[in-house]
Amino acid sequence: MAIDPSMPILVVDDYKTMVRIIRNLLKQLGFSEVDDAADGTEALQKLKDRKYGLIISDWNMEPMTGYELLREVRGDESLNRTPFIMVTAESKTENVIAAKKAGVNNYIVKPFNAATLKNKIDAVFGE
Repeated sequence: MAIDPSMPILVVDDYKTMVRIIRNLLKQLGFSEVDDAADGTEALQKLKDRKYGLIISDWNMEPMTGYELLREVRGDESLNRTPFIMVTAESKTENVIAAKKAGVNNYIVKPFNAATLKNKIDAVFGE
């Protein structure tokens, strides 16, 4: 399935600077429709209001982690097919395995650049 650069993307991170970085990287890659949420709870609210083509979420957030958000999304009939990329500072094997089991589409370890992000997005959409 081809990537639609106009598809809305939801970036979920409690760290404003990281949201800005990811937003800028996505813009470099040609994506113009980028929303953000500060945590999983806010993300779920936005996911109810709008259909997103991709979720890019940080793992470590309070009060709802990216992992919990992933589980909520995968457990929701209307959202469970939404591609989900997890971003984390730690590449702990057990985290990667847990996220894979919970249905994550891909995984990015910080720090990363536009090329890495593009490769991960391409992989998710089977380019």
